[in-house]
Amino acid sequence: MQGSKMKVRFALSIFLFSTLLIFNAKAKTVDPYKVLGVERNASQREIQKAFHKLSLQYHPDKNKNKAAQEKFAEINNAYDILSDEEKRKNYDLYGDEKGSPGFDAGHPGNQGGYTYFTSGGPGQSQFTSRPGEWQNMGGQGSSRSFSFSFGGTGGSSSFGFGLDDIFSDFFGSSFGGGRQFGGFSGSTGSQSQYRSSSGNMRAINSQVFKKEIVEKGMTWLLFFYSPSSNRDGYESVIEEVANSMEGALKVGSINCETEVSLCKELGVHRLRSPRIFAYSYKAGDKGSLVEYNEHLVAKNLKSFCRDHLPRFSKRINLNRFEFTFDAKARLPSVLLLSTKKETPIIWRVLSGMYRERLNFYDTEVHDVSDPAVKKLGVDALPAIVGWLSNGEKDVLKTGISVKDQKSSIHELSKLLDGFEKKNKKVASTRASKSHSDSAEEQIPLLTRSNFDIICGEAIPVCIIGAFRSSNARAKLESIVLDVSQKSLSRHQYSASSSRNSITYALLDAAKQSSFLSAFDKSGFKSLDKFLVAYKPKRGKFAVFAGELTTEEVERFIGSVLNGDVQFSKARHKPLIK
Repeated sequence: MQGSKMKVRFALSIFLFSTLLIFNAKAKTVDPYKVLGVERNASQREIQKAFHKLSLQYHPDKNKNKAAQEKFAEINNAYDILSDEEKRKNYDLYGDEKGSPGFDAGHPGNQGGYTYFTSGGPGQSQFTSRPGEWQNMGGQGSSRSFSFSFGGTGGSSSFGFGLDDIFSDFFGSSFGGGRQFGGFSGSTGSQSQYRSSSGNMRAINSQVFKKEIVEKGMTWLLFFYSPSSNRDGYESVIEEVANSMEGALKVGSINCETEVSLCKELGVHRLRSPRIFAYSYKAGDKGSLVEYNEHLVAKNLKSFCRDHLPRFSKRINLNRFEFTFDAKARLPSVLLLSTKKETPIIWRVLSGMYRERLNFYDTEVHDVSDPAVKKLGVDALPAIVGWLSNGEKDVLKTGISVKDQKSSIHELSKLLDGFEKKNKKVASTRASKSHSDSAEEQIPLLTRSNFDIICGEAIPVCIIGAFRSSNARAKLESIVLDVSQKSLSRHQYSASSSRNSITYALLDAAKQSSFLSAFDKSGFKSLDKFLVAYKPKRGKFAVFAGELTTEEVERFIGSVLNGDVQFSKARHKPLIK
């Protein structure tokens, strides 16, 4: 009698296993073009249009036909293949979207198969499919879970119950010496199989949320759940997105049964089903939670996350923009030059990470022969150019190569850290000097590297204090600094400043006689100290060589701004040695 039961059980197990193999083989041979009813040369627009039409027709919430569920899964699976250029190309070449002809047996950590979700989504019933596994996706109620994937090693083949589990159920012991289970599902104490969190998904409590997420400049994907809710499918999709955006995105999970106060504070409580949010900077400088409400498909969730990455880099037109020195500026600036039409993802991520430490800019350029690119000293693209807080330019890196997102962010972070460290050293040197020396540093000495920033063509008027001796410099610097800080004449230049903007600089007349010869043939050799008001765009200048007192200098600059001073044409464009 016992032997007869054993034979029946064994026959049933073989039948079930064979059925699953046939079922999976059929799923893999479905032609996605036929499923969506499009030609092989169909455009993405045509594919998308067909998908939306069919998904509405066969959505289980609207179509109660028993075959609608399977048809809906086929439609989603077909769209997943044809909407991805790489998968579509592989299917056209090999008949398999993974890029290999025939059946893919998988390998450890990379299971074969397709996903068929029988219910759920963020707060609603929905279906989707993707390569990776057959598994229930969540939602409410007593939903069933199927997981038929023929990859992996050992006794488990990712059925939602392993091969060991099948034999355990039929024979009462583990076929491979593993755990014993009472049914097909390998999970206990829950409605359906629950796969433990990925190592990438960190458990978040109130302290972690406030210290590591709020206003830290990094986008987080947050999974809110209750242990009693059905979570199947959520973590696999989130894990796929987290892996594809590693380095650009952080992922965390919040258990609203143990973190009641946090969930209530964030307005995410009384969960009937899991919910997904992004801690986003899309709306502005302040971070906020934005809920994901689309179908639980990795491709859509990834697009959602990309859209909510930081946007602290200002997009500029290089031909119409010049970085200008601000004596009161505290933050250094960095500019990315690339061929991208939009701000690259990596630069957006970095702009969030360093948003309180650096000013970020980016621009689209296509050739290093561009005069604006040449002017910056860039010889290869992509490139990063920096400006220290004292106005000095530094080409940080050219010909940047990107291996992958995570390593690129790591390498560029080290580059920016080094630049920031250099700027701190400059600031520290200024701070360590006496008050007078510190004041002197606030009026920069005109050099070749900062000339375009201080007296470039974008500057309406720059006031240059020229000196020939240390005593003359000390007196001139003190007066110019004092006048520059007064609101009457101090109109600090910025990219969006008004036309009456003005900048200040010092010039060593003894070393820059060729520069001064643009204004005077003799280079004002008879003067120990004097002021030059220079209009770069017009190539005109005016000189003040009278008594240098704060009152007289202020009166001169006020007259310049009011148009009461007569300017002369320069002999030629002044050049700094």
